[in-house]
Amino acid sequence: MTYWRLHYHLIWSTMDRQPLLTPKVEKVFYGVIYGKAQELDLKIHSAGNVDDHAHVVLSIPPKIAVADCVRHLKGASAFAINHMGGSDGQFKWQAGYGALTIGERSLETVMEYAAKQKEHHQNGTTIGVYERMDEDE
Repeated sequence: MTYWRLHYHLIWSTMDRQPLLTPKVEKVFYGVIYGKAQELDLKIHSAGNVDDHAHVVLSIPPKIAVADCVRHLKGASAFAINHMGGSDGQFKWQAGYGALTIGERSLETVMEYAAKQKEHHQNGTTIGVYERMDEDE
């Protein structure tokens, strides 16, 4: 078996930053990303969201490109959200994403940051580099 420790902090938003991640949608989102992670041999360490974007801290095996991982997580979750009861079928994620590598020593700190997204956004304690999703921000 190959030894690897490749940790990432992924961030992506809803289309046009619409506040679509309601509590009902969150349940579907988390169920899908954890299921997809198991299918792809990803290890999700932590995840959190506010109404217009999500953070996922995970380990991705070297056999899977980061872009493919994000594509699978975003695609599967959008599909499930669009097929949940009461959905208008119009849910979309914004194109692109933020991806940061995380060292072993920082992993716990970033996990806590992701898990406490609602608190950080409510209190104005967000960390800019952990919120970026494109080069122009």
